[in-house]
Amino acid sequence: MKRLIFVLAIIGYLTVTALSYGQTGSLSAGEGFIEVTGGKVWYKIVGGGSSIPLLMLHGGNGVSSIYLKPLEALADQRPVVFFDQLGCGNSPGPSDTSLWTIENFVEQIAAVRKALNLKQVHLYGHSWGTMLAIDYMLGEPAGVQSLVLAGPVFSIERYIQDKVKLLETLPDSIWKVIKKNELESTLDSPDYMPAMMVFLGQFFARRQPWSDELNQAFATLNHSLAGYMFGPYSFRFTGTLAGYNRTDRLGEINLPTLLIAGEYDISTPATVKDYQSLIPGAELTIIENAGHLTMHDEPEADIKAIGEFLNRVENK
Repeated sequence: MKRLIFVLAIIGYLTVTALSYGQTGSLSAGEGFIEVTGGKVWYKIVGGGSSIPLLMLHGGNGVSSIYLKPLEALADQRPVVFFDQLGCGNSPGPSDTSLWTIENFVEQIAAVRKALNLKQVHLYGHSWGTMLAIDYMLGEPAGVQSLVLAGPVFSIERYIQDKVKLLETLPDSIWKVIKKNELESTLDSPDYMPAMMVFLGQFFARRQPWSDELNQAFATLNHSLAGYMFGPYSFRFTGTLAGYNRTDRLGEINLPTLLIAGEYDISTPATVKDYQSLIPGAELTIIENAGHLTMHDEPEADIKAIGEFLNRVENK
């Protein structure tokens, strides 16, 4: 019996080691759960190879990482690690607002890295994920080799201002309906969502039809989490992150950084260029014909830009 327990323990150790070794990117494909404050987060490792792993921070918040699936193509040279933040997708969590803080979501990044032994890692963030990436880096973690920040949001106030400006470029019949319903808090009005879909189709995800993964991300949205931190509205901000602004600290980022924006992005190219000027040595790629979800609208161009950047960083 003792021998059986010993053998099982060895098998378990070897399995965990195979899944978690990440100093040089030698991670095995697989998935599982990692303990974090408040529950467990689901992760999935795609691909393999000896290049440094890429850890993905999805946007939202409240959606799952499934909409980032096109970026699995980056796994041809390196492991790509996806995880659903607590309360999102495959990582259900309690409706406990004490857990819904940016600090707790940042802690989840550290927990995933520790569990998977990601001693060296590239970090990718999209939208809300860029907020997490910046706050994580301001804590000066060891081993992060570069940042890829797509559709970055470093100032909530500017993000909302840009959204309103984009909204007002649409026909009056669209933007007036949206503004009226948001001001009157009548988001269940039958004319609100059709108008919002016009906006989203122009500036969020332009490629039609939307992919199954993107539709699933929306279908499984944790409305309570999103409503608490961001608020229920699209063009005015009432959530706990309303005052978020890290533009005065972007100069502290001292590692290779690639910023990505779609040509029609909600995080507008003009705004992202301003962010670029605040991060020493940052690069900027504008993806033509894309909205906020560049990986959905123009996946080949998006993957090419990210892959070439990561290779440049590693070949220096």
